[in-house]
Amino acid sequence: MKCFIKRVVFFALIGWLALTIAFTPEAGRAAQGTAKDTSPVIVGVPLPLSGNLKEFGTMMRNSFEMARDSINKLGGINGRFLELVYVDTQGKEALGEDVVKKLVIDNKAIMLVGGYSSSPTYVMARTAQRLNVPFLISTASADKITQKGWKNIFRLNPPISEYTKGLEDFWIKNFKPKSMAIIYENSMFGTTGAMRMMSFCEDNAIEVRALIGYDRKRASRTYFRPMLAPLTEETPDVIYMISYLEDAVALAKTIRELKISSLLCGGAAGFALEEFVKRAGDSANYLLTATLWSEHLLYPGAKEYFDRYVKIYAAEPSYHGAEAYSALLVAADVLKRAESHDPKDIRLALKKTFMITPFGPVKFYSYEDFERQNSVRTLVLQIINSKFEAIWLPDLATSQFVSAPEK
Repeated sequence: MKCFIKRVVFFALIGWLALTIAFTPEAGRAAQGTAKDTSPVIVGVPLPLSGNLKEFGTMMRNSFEMARDSINKLGGINGRFLELVYVDTQGKEALGEDVVKKLVIDNKAIMLVGGYSSSPTYVMARTAQRLNVPFLISTASADKITQKGWKNIFRLNPPISEYTKGLEDFWIKNFKPKSMAIIYENSMFGTTGAMRMMSFCEDNAIEVRALIGYDRKRASRTYFRPMLAPLTEETPDVIYMISYLEDAVALAKTIRELKISSLLCGGAAGFALEEFVKRAGDSANYLLTATLWSEHLLYPGAKEYFDRYVKIYAAEPSYHGAEAYSALLVAADVLKRAESHDPKDIRLALKKTFMITPFGPVKFYSYEDFERQNSVRTLVLQIINSKFEAIWLPDLATSQFVSAPEK
């Protein structure tokens, strides 16, 4: 019995000594130093960095880099550096699943930000949902990406069905077209946009003279000429086009060569790029395009972002760059506020987001069939003397609408 009591006293003494040591100031400081995580916070960025969409991907990567540098100069994510890992999607749907696996499994990204074209991004979103990693989409716009009930998918840019609200408003109040031809590249992005425009025409008694889908990979003036030739016989008031860059340039040049006198209008994407104006030349003049952003917007940081981009890269960014820049600012804010970097806590912080970015206000709503979707006002630009001018909304206009001169 005495031996047993001695053992109890011995182990009690050992326990008391351990607790005493553990709670000395020196031990507490050592424990805190060990617990503090100084490793970088890794965010994965899937973008088309090669192939015929690389102009968009390059602009977005430049903008992500700018945002990352600003975030890290201000202390990163609660003292930890933000590290971006890029994987090239090549704009290919078939690579979508592998891209996400490479970012999440191989590179340990705790969150994804980015995504340009809709078809690959849809596959990436489905994979992110399956792997339980939050994905803040900055640019891909097909409606159904945020209509699938995927809890990990949030979108900063509006869906394609909302892209042309400003342009539609301008048509109704100013140009009042009676007929239209709709030309679209036949991916998820283009098809969804064409369906939206058909509904608008039906609701406003606008005759659809032609509905022309095409394969973007085959885009050239030779390819487009026989498709567009019938419009010379029965010319619509408006030709509305949903295109990326190469096909946008080829379409504009072909239409001008055929001397079709319709008002040319683009559904954002390639038509909103400075590169389109340069490459299309005189064929671009007087064309209107929907857009989601302009440096003239009075959002905090919008003009500063634009000027800084021009200074660094000697080129003007379109809304694609502003979306990328702002999406990373949102992601950084989310990761700072999240209780942990567990997917559940990141999602909760995303749901609670409300902030003003250079792209505009960001708050994720559920409305109609959309979930975790942001929404912004859309604008109209016109190319006048080889330069983009904002002509709509009225409170943001830098110029009046100019009709193309008669030839």
